[in-house]
Amino acid sequence: MSSANDPLLQPFALKHLHLRNRVVSTSHEPAYSEGGMPRERYRLYHEEKARGGVALTMIGGSAIVAPDSPPAFGNLHLYKDEAVPWLAELADAVHQHGCAVMCQLSHLGWRASNFTDDWLPLMWPQRGREHTHRSFTKQMEDFDIERIVRQYADAAARCQAGGLDGVEIEAYGHLFDAFWSPSNVRDDGYGGGLEDRLRFPLQVLSAMRKAVGEQFIIGVRMAVDEDMRGGLGQEEGLTIARTLADHGIDFISVIKGRIDTSEALAQVIPGMGTPAGPHLQLAGAVRRAVPVPVMHAARISDVATARHALREGLVDLVGLTRPQMADPHLLAKVAAGQEERIRPCVGASYCIDRIYISGEAHCIHNPATGRESTIPHMTPASAGPARHVVIIGAGPAGLEAARVCAERGHRVSVLEAADKVGGQVRVAAMPMRRRELIGLIDWRLSECERLGVDIRYNCYAEADDVLALMPEVVIVATGGIPDCDFLEEGNDLVRSTWEVLTGDFKPQGRVLVFDGHGGHQAMSCTEVLAQTPGVKVQLVTGEAMLGPDVGGLNMPPYLKVFVERGVEQIFHHRLVGVRRQGAERVARLWCEATRQHYERTVDHVIVEHGTLPLDELYFALKEHSSNRGELDHQAFIDIRQQTLVTQPENAFQLFRIGDAVASRDIHAAIYDGLRLSLAI
Repeated sequence: MSSANDPLLQPFALKHLHLRNRVVSTSHEPAYSEGGMPRERYRLYHEEKARGGVALTMIGGSAIVAPDSPPAFGNLHLYKDEAVPWLAELADAVHQHGCAVMCQLSHLGWRASNFTDDWLPLMWPQRGREHTHRSFTKQMEDFDIERIVRQYADAAARCQAGGLDGVEIEAYGHLFDAFWSPSNVRDDGYGGGLEDRLRFPLQVLSAMRKAVGEQFIIGVRMAVDEDMRGGLGQEEGLTIARTLADHGIDFISVIKGRIDTSEALAQVIPGMGTPAGPHLQLAGAVRRAVPVPVMHAARISDVATARHALREGLVDLVGLTRPQMADPHLLAKVAAGQEERIRPCVGASYCIDRIYISGEAHCIHNPATGRESTIPHMTPASAGPARHVVIIGAGPAGLEAARVCAERGHRVSVLEAADKVGGQVRVAAMPMRRRELIGLIDWRLSECERLGVDIRYNCYAEADDVLALMPEVVIVATGGIPDCDFLEEGNDLVRSTWEVLTGDFKPQGRVLVFDGHGGHQAMSCTEVLAQTPGVKVQLVTGEAMLGPDVGGLNMPPYLKVFVERGVEQIFHHRLVGVRRQGAERVARLWCEATRQHYERTVDHVIVEHGTLPLDELYFALKEHSSNRGELDHQAFIDIRQQTLVTQPENAFQLFRIGDAVASRDIHAAIYDGLRLSLAI
């Protein structure tokens, strides 16, 4: 397809603003702020998307306009004047690449905690409590309304002073739209009928317009259909959208659903296992109903779905937000006719869940995202001579190391024991709902093939096999094997989650699954078992909650199956032993709270306790290497060349990465492979 015919690459006029194409990175908060300001890390993250060809990047997902809207996840503090120079620096950086930039503004209302920052009470149209953040709210008084209207306007003025091209009001689960929600029952002219429920939002819009003038762009990202019992329905939502357009809103970004709970949020931001573009028909209905441009972003994960949305007239601008976290150069590759080289978004929702787990967004398989100050998105050629790099293992760590080393100009040989690449990712992707994970392997394999990497399958390498290749660098990426050897007794009586996920073991009857990990592994295994006829599952964890490392967006699909299939959930208990009782198994559990043992009689026991490093080859090669496998940690962190030499008579350096070192996750494995290889 030529650029002239590609709907993604057509220019668009948003009011006076010329956009070079139809693709937007919609507002979201990666939690890269520092002290509530969009400093260097924040700027570089958005500048990379601008460099990669996007038309409009939107910053400040829920940038807060008032101190009584305390930050919930790294929000920008747009109620402070000190934000203006930081905004200006970011705007200048983005603009120099031909990209526009806007900021989303919001008062979070009840979607925060009053036990943080200045400990001010949270504001809401009436007393209430959001399930996720759990703080009770104050019913706003007349002076609260006047003050917050003014604060919205002041925040917009700061964005204008910072050189931004516009702002967007957040209106799905925050204070702005709480007033127009049917749940607003105030009796003071700000609640009840729709006209009164719209009074506060229209006052905010009027004040913002007065503060910034007619030419500055003001849009809204709104839930046109809240998709909940007693919530805003599509018909009334369309009426509100038309009213906002009549009062000067310049564009509408369409949302379906609410974000009050993890389950609801997972519907607003759908992940893997859900249909592509599930809310596009709603976006199309909005576009037909309003006279202003419409954009939309939910689960539009690839350029084919994006083109469909534009060709069918469902949107004017299409949001490829998570896909540009996976590959900020997505548009540049489309324009260059290199779509097959786009690093795909696999819908893992790792990016969003990591904000709540570790405090910052990370793409599951692009470690450069959010680390632009130290890691390039485009791999540079090596400044030194080409070297022969031998990599053992073609899982995510090994394939990433192979890809990057080859990009840098080295000759790369990969020895893989299996008949296909993928390692543990292939196991994780076995369940139908999580099959998209294999995309991160397929992309790396495709890149390695393009770069001429020599991958040898069915090659269970031993030390002599590696030495015969006369390598200059050896990277052991052999991964791990399930740890089933952690019990006080009965280790030989348990089976691993891997065996269930791959289908190698298909238990029947009563099955106890012990989660000693906290990630997806036991949860996914339990989901598979719960959906298997003839199986009754007990899920046991030593934690106070299920899957603490799974994250809120990924948890609802698991819980749905667990509830529907009657999975018994047992908390605060650790599996310490198993014994045989005839054909049955007796699982011995230890409860830390009561400091007592309890027993459960079942037919099978499945365990998840991470992996043990598959490191025999590493240790066999250790004394043959020049560095004895030692890694200079500071050089590794700084992405500098590894120069440690303890046995200079030996010819090659030896390293190990990923789960061959310790049981971690996909992102950690890929990050290992990338950091090490960028310095070779």
